[in-house]
Amino acid sequence: MTAPAPAPPFLRRLITPEGLDLRLTLASAGERASAYLLDLAIMAAALIALTVLAIVLGLAVGEAEREVVAMIWLLGAFLLRNGYFILFELSGRAATPGKRTLGLRVVARDGGRLTAEAIFTRNALREIEVFLPLTFLAASSVAGDPVDGAMVSLALVWSGVFLLFPLFNRDRLRLGDLVAGTWVVRVSPARLLADLAADAAGASPRFAFTADQAGVYGVKELELLEEVLRRRDPQAMAAVADRIRTKIGFAPPPGETHEAFLTAYYAALRGRLEQRLLFGHRRRDKFDKA
Repeated sequence: MTAPAPAPPFLRRLITPEGLDLRLTLASAGERASAYLLDLAIMAAALIALTVLAIVLGLAVGEAEREVVAMIWLLGAFLLRNGYFILFELSGRAATPGKRTLGLRVVARDGGRLTAEAIFTRNALREIEVFLPLTFLAASSVAGDPVDGAMVSLALVWSGVFLLFPLFNRDRLRLGDLVAGTWVVRVSPARLLADLAADAAGASPRFAFTADQAGVYGVKELELLEEVLRRRDPQAMAAVADRIRTKIGFAPPPGETHEAFLTAYYAALRGRLEQRLLFGHRRRDKFDKA
């Protein structure tokens, strides 16, 4: 009897609160490092541009105004360092430009919504992991204070331990991921949102949903439905289609397939949410009564 093939080392099962079984592929340490280096390069370019602008403004104004320019530069540098990762990961794609380039995004390990608290936590800990010791060394050098060799070694070892931390756990987690309850995963390239929108636009006219049926769910469920349609896993589509039919009280027409039903309902739900958005209503999920 042939033994079953072992699961790929980076494949993980994630059960959402709605009972949806998703299979995600974790980002490798190399992919995460490459994305981080790309983000650092973008941040460095932005800081250089900010510095050049500050120098030009400093030369164009008087002595008193130069202090204001310096304060603006310090504020801009602070916001860039502390806000870059947080703001991009708070977006709908939950990914910085570096992660998007490598096809990665951040998700919650419990299958729920990725919260702002989790994003703040995972990025705040980066200060402890990397920036704190390096900032100490840079500040001491700029101030002209001699830095003991042991302190330099300690700072480098401190940063090195945290930078190499993902290599020593099976989920490739940073300390920030471990505390915040997050994963960094590869985004499925199978189908893009534009493809889903095109399919939805050509959905079968046999499926007619009332406004109440189309308005049962919110943005969160729409995103989950997009994920199911991208992956085209037959078991997942069957489970989700049956759950939606039961929820909205929909009688399937003859010859209906699960994929056709989900595509048609995706079109109806998306259209309903977009229509409500025009009037200032954004329903976050099925529990939001707005």
